[in-house]
Amino acid sequence: MTKNFNVIIERDVEGWYVASVPELQGCHTQAKSLDDLMERIREAIELCLESEFLTLVEFRFNLQHIAAF
Repeated sequence: MTKNFNVIIERDVEGWYVASVPELQGCHTQAKSLDDLMERIREAIELCLESEFLTLVEFRFNLQHIAAF
């Protein structure tokens, strides 16, 4: 089963990219580059799913819906 998550990406005044996943409460991260941010948000999603007692074996996910502000 594949699960898609919406990821909201913003850039702060200091140039950091900040990503959050509205469907997963408290799931957010930041990085200086978009490449690092994408890697980190995938890790954050995995951690959020684990904390909600969902097994990662049952869920594969893609980051297809990205809104950058």
